Amino acid sequence: MTTRRFDVVLEWDPESRVWVTYVPALNFLSDFGDTREEALEHTREAILGYLEAAAQEGVPVPNSGTAELVQLEVQDA
Repeated sequence: MTTRRFDVVLEWDPESRVWVTYVPALNFLSDFGDTREEALEHTREAILGYLEAAAQEGVPVPNSGTAELVQLEVQDA
C-alpha cells in the first residue's frame, strides 16, 4: 500500500453554509461538508475514487506538487 499526500484547499462558503475543498493536483477535484472534518473525509474518499478510476483507465496521476496559498492586497477605486 502506498501513501500519497495531496495539498487541499479548504474554505468556508457563506452562501451555501458548507466547507468546500479543492485538490489542485487532481484537476481541482472538489467536495464539501457541513463541518471541516466532514469535508476533508469526503475529499479523502473522492481522492481514493479518483486514484482508483485513474488506475483502471491507465491515466497517470500527477504528483501533488506544492500548492501555495498567497494573499494579494488590492486597492479598489
